[in-house]
Amino acid sequence: MPEITEEEQRLLEIVKDIAAEEIKINPEKISDPTKRQRTFTQEVLKIIERESKGINIPAGRYQQLGELAVRDMLGYGLLDPVISDDKLEDILVIGVGKPVYVYHRKYGMCYTNIVFRDEGSIKYLIDKMARVVGRRIDQQSPLLDARLPDGSRINATIPPVSIDGPTISIRKFRKDPLTIVDILDFGTMSLGFAAFLWLIVDGLGVKPANILVAGGTGSGKTTTLNCATTFIPERERIISIEDTAELQLPHRHWIRLETRPPNVEGRGEITMDDLVKNALRMRPDRMIVGEVRGPEARTMFAAMNTGHDGCMGTVHANSAVETIARLTEPPMSVPYMMITALDIIIMQQRIYHRQKGQIRRITEVAEITGFDGGKPQLSRIFRWNPRTDIVEATGVPIRIKRVIAEFSGVSGAEIEDELRRRERILGWMMREKVRNIFDVGKIIQEYYQDPESILKKSGLGSRS
Repeated sequence: MPEITEEEQRLLEIVKDIAAEEIKINPEKISDPTKRQRTFTQEVLKIIERESKGINIPAGRYQQLGELAVRDMLGYGLLDPVISDDKLEDILVIGVGKPVYVYHRKYGMCYTNIVFRDEGSIKYLIDKMARVVGRRIDQQSPLLDARLPDGSRINATIPPVSIDGPTISIRKFRKDPLTIVDILDFGTMSLGFAAFLWLIVDGLGVKPANILVAGGTGSGKTTTLNCATTFIPERERIISIEDTAELQLPHRHWIRLETRPPNVEGRGEITMDDLVKNALRMRPDRMIVGEVRGPEARTMFAAMNTGHDGCMGTVHANSAVETIARLTEPPMSVPYMMITALDIIIMQQRIYHRQKGQIRRITEVAEITGFDGGKPQLSRIFRWNPRTDIVEATGVPIRIKRVIAEFSGVSGAEIEDELRRRERILGWMMREKVRNIFDVGKIIQEYYQDPESILKKSGLGSRS
C-alpha cells in the first residue's frame, strides 16, 4: 500500500474518533473475524466518504483507508499483519524510525518494512494492549508483562526505563501447537531419545521421572516440555503453574494456574511459590512448573522428596552443571541433598548451523545418579553430535531405566523391548504425518490402554 499522506492521516484520525461515537456494533458479538472486519469497514467507509469532501482522494483509495482505520480500531494497527502470521515466533518493536523485527520459524531474525514514525503511535499501541489485559503502564509503572487474549506474551517498556523510547516484544502463541512428531521432524531430538523420554515421563505407570528442561531464551524449552506432557497418562490429574500461560495439553483433567502481579497499590500479588504450595493441596498426580526461577524451586523439590513423582518444569541455564548451580544458589536456594530427587536434566539450545541456519537441538541429557563429596553427581546419557546432527546415547548405564524396571517388576531386557516398540510407533506417526496434538495424544493414550491394537494399527506386529 502507498504511504499515507499527512492529509490522509488527519482524515483517518477524524474518522476513527467519529466511528468510536457513531458505530454502536459490539465487535465481541461477531465471532467470525472476517465478517467482523467487513461489517466495520462498511460502516467506516460511509464516514470516510462523508468527511472527505474537499479532499482529493482517488476512488480506489477509499477501501484501503477504510481497512486501515478498522485495523487500528479493532486490531493492533501496523502490527496486525505480523501478529496474524502464524509462521512468526516473535515481534520486536525497537523504537521510532527503526524497522520492526520479527523472528521467523524458518528464516530466523528478519527486519520488516513496518516503521513507527513517532513515539505516540507506539505508546498508543502499548496502552491499547494494556487496556485489553486490564493493566496500565505509565512513568510510575513503566513495565508491562502480560498475556494477550490470544495467548501471546507481551512485554513493553516506556521511558524512563527504556532510554531511547517505548519498546514492544511479543512472543506469539501458536494456535496449532508443535508436538513430539514436529520436533522429531525438525531434528530437535532423535527417535531413540524420544522413546526414552516417553518411557521416563510415563514410568510404565508406576515410577515417572522428575525432569527439568534447561536452556537459554528462545531455545525451545517450553515446546519440549509441552511435547513431553503428551506422554502423561490420561487418568492422571495435572496441575500446571506458570507466570504466563503457554502450555497446551490434550488432557481433560488439567488445571491451569497463573501468577498475578501486584496492583497499582502494590497489593494482590500471587507468586509462583504461592501457586506451587497451593497446587500441593489440590491432590496433583503431576505438577508442571512452567519456569523455575525463585523460591518455588525449593517448594517443588520438597514435593519431589516427599513422593510427588513426575514433576516437570523448565529453567534458564547453559549446561547441566550450571543447572545444578543455579538451583542451589539464591534466589532458588535448593539444598544439595534435595537435588537428588531430580532424575533428568534435558539441555536444549538454539544453534546457528552453517547449512540449516537457526536450529534447536537437545545438546545434552544428564542424569543425577547420586550424592558424593557433598555434591550431586551427574552422568551424561545422551549428547548431540554436531557432525551427524543426531542426539545419540553415550552408552553410559542409565539408572532411571533400572529404577523403572524394579518398580514395575520387569527385566532390563523387557525395558529395552518396550523402548524399541515406542520408537517404532513414533517413527510410524512421523511417516503418517500424525502431528495434531489431539491425534498424537489419542494414539499415546490408546497405546496405554491396548498396546496390541496400536501395534497392529501401525503395521508393526505384536509385542513379541
